[in-house]
Amino acid sequence: MLEAVSLAAKHKFRTGPNPCVGALLVRDGIIVARGAHKGAGLPHAEVEALEDARRNGVDPAQCVCLVTLEPCRHQGRTPPCTEALLAAGVKKLVVGALDPNPEASGGAEFLRSRGVSVECGAAEDECLDLISDFITWQTTDLPYTVLKLAATLDGRIATRTGHSKWISSDQSRRHVHELRRKVQAVIVGGNTFYRDDPLLNARLSVEEDAEEDPSSGQPLAVIATSRLPDADLPMRLLREGQKRLIFWTTAAAAAGPGAEQLRRKGVRVLGLPDVAPGDKYGTDLHSELDLRAGLVWLRENLGCLHVLCEGGGRLGLYLLDKGLAGEFILHLSPKILSDNEAVPLFNGLAPQSVDQALSLRLTETARLGPDLMLVMRPPRPETKTPEMPSCSPD
Repeated sequence: MLEAVSLAAKHKFRTGPNPCVGALLVRDGIIVARGAHKGAGLPHAEVEALEDARRNGVDPAQCVCLVTLEPCRHQGRTPPCTEALLAAGVKKLVVGALDPNPEASGGAEFLRSRGVSVECGAAEDECLDLISDFITWQTTDLPYTVLKLAATLDGRIATRTGHSKWISSDQSRRHVHELRRKVQAVIVGGNTFYRDDPLLNARLSVEEDAEEDPSSGQPLAVIATSRLPDADLPMRLLREGQKRLIFWTTAAAAAGPGAEQLRRKGVRVLGLPDVAPGDKYGTDLHSELDLRAGLVWLRENLGCLHVLCEGGGRLGLYLLDKGLAGEFILHLSPKILSDNEAVPLFNGLAPQSVDQALSLRLTETARLGPDLMLVMRPPRPETKTPEMPSCSPD
């Protein structure tokens, strides 16, 4: 099942609004056919695996089918996978996770009722993590938000002067640009916008002045700030990226003359509601605005399914604390600043004991040149919700 997860993960961020799914056919303990869903409207993983079996001269009736998500039993853009498995004569099915989509769920029980031996729950946590974006779309009105930050070993994201180029390696920055190619929007805070003058685009090269990749679409650039810039400032996004630039700001700022000047240049300015006083972290804007409302707006109005937040630390902390980030990627650099005045990775909470700390699950690690990449997700509920019932063996 972990091999099926790995196969499906190659197509992560590309299948929306469908889930990432992998399927294998196994005979006598040997994988004889593979399949993965590669995009909306394309064959599902089970059908891909059955087609691979046909090309390999393998009879599916002699195999066990493993699939990371239970086969669908409804007619969408493609026919039901349950019917394809029955037609192929599959007699045993192993499912990783049940489908959170009520329109497509029930495939496991349907196949059981047709005489297929069905087991559920193999590598369930990994299979659920694989479709964490799909679960977000099915159970909330939010896009799936990935938070990415880079820090030194002592947890600093910039020196006391604000200098941060470059904490992470070329390989880590290349990974960031790969992420930007896969998402529909990139979000940063106002401090990052004014300090770094970023383009927030996906580039072939990680060099600062590299040209945009003309062969692929560029993500929207979203800036969360109460300080709207003058429309004539010589900032790169105002000069080169006006059509994809969005400011999230206060309702008062969005109604002011500065916002109107930006709109005349093609920039979108959205006034967000204030959050409740108890939700604020100090005086930083990222805690003053209802960022959830902004994320919902991105999905409802601009069709954003995946967004990437690149900080800073207070913006990232707010997303994690309020459950708005489905995934946190930390590029940890083997550097030590050893300065209490350097900018910390996170700051703003005041827990009185360790058990009040924010907790995450470490789900993946990888080397990116000299850096260590850590992928973390929110803790999984101890009891599965009705929207995502637990699989259980036959």
